[in-house]
Amino acid sequence: MFRSKAFLLALLSLLTANTVYSQVFTAEDSLATGLISRNQSTVISGYGEASYRLNTKQKSAETKLDRVVLFIGHRFNKKISLFSEVEIEDAFVSGGISDEGIAGKGGLAMEQAFLKFDFNPSTYIVAGLFIPRLGFINENHLPSTFNGVNRPYLEEQLIPSTWREVGVGVYGSFRNIPGLNYSASLTNGLNSAGFSSNGGLRGGRQLGQAQAGTNLGLTAALLYYIGDFRLQASAYYGGSTALEKRVADSLQLNSGVFSNPVKLGEFNIQYSNKGFNARAIAAIVHVSNASDINRAFANNTPETMYGAYGELGYNLLYSKFNNEKALIVFGRYEFFDLDAEVPFNGIANEANRKNYIIGGLTYKPIRGVAIKADYVRRITGDFNQALVVTPFPQQVPYFKNNGLVNLGVSYNF
Repeated sequence: MFRSKAFLLALLSLLTANTVYSQVFTAEDSLATGLISRNQSTVISGYGEASYRLNTKQKSAETKLDRVVLFIGHRFNKKISLFSEVEIEDAFVSGGISDEGIAGKGGLAMEQAFLKFDFNPSTYIVAGLFIPRLGFINENHLPSTFNGVNRPYLEEQLIPSTWREVGVGVYGSFRNIPGLNYSASLTNGLNSAGFSSNGGLRGGRQLGQAQAGTNLGLTAALLYYIGDFRLQASAYYGGSTALEKRVADSLQLNSGVFSNPVKLGEFNIQYSNKGFNARAIAAIVHVSNASDINRAFANNTPETMYGAYGELGYNLLYSKFNNEKALIVFGRYEFFDLDAEVPFNGIANEANRKNYIIGGLTYKPIRGVAIKADYVRRITGDFNQALVVTPFPQQVPYFKNNGLVNLGVSYNF
């Protein structure tokens, strides 16, 4: 009896050593939480997704292997571990040609590659290419952790997940306040040449690639688990001039560590209890000196973007299988405006004011496997014809009210 109790206490201490209240879904999670205890241990993990999408208005369909990700981690000793992850998107890398002469459309990229240094049971530091804590999906994007075939639209178009950068970060928990965690990181900044009206910040991510400028980004977050609730607030502040001073001067752009800064703030909350789950998030982005960026790159960068979404889900099999199996019925409503404010030299586009109504099912026959189906109703404003570059009849018709049917299968281990 004593041994069993001692083992249970040891297991609980390991689970809460570095990531308080974390859930263990994969071997990577086991390495992160300290469940892999033997030195010189190598861990293999991964996840993948495939999907089918039917566009009801355009009468078109798309079938693809969205992504396959392979994780390799290594525990050098009780203080130092390696985390590395490589991702292939769309099955076949762009630039490649198959034996049948088919050109690739996908990409190959490192999603993370960092060292983790454990200082004590409540504090650790990461250094390398890692994913800062922003929103729900940026850190927690395993296909088993979200409902719907696709990741929430707001956390791709407003918060540009998956957003990873090279830098250093500190993570920890407050010992005198159980459940309260913090994180702070310093990474390279964004590249404003990649900003756009319909894509927001997404094209400005540097993703670990070499940059010429000296701009940096700061991210900070508080994450609090209390009862059945998970609450998080995070913020980002960083420069966006990824150019050496000589080039920035020629384009009349500010240069330096926090030049032409981007500010992002978000708050999210989640409630889970006996098969019922509810989550909501709100976020806002402000691009200082957007007019200067537009003058330099003519990319129609907006000044302010904001949005929110709420989701409700219920596991119909909870009382019988207690999450070993799941059949989740869910609904989600998303609203965001990528052109909430535009500078004087920008062109507003009502099509960037978007509403998504999503409903569907997620079936998990076993932990780590998810079969998904959903229907998406997308409603936007009118497309600004002043932004049309290719004239009719080559122009693809734009539908303000469109329906998408999605089917998907995914795994993680």
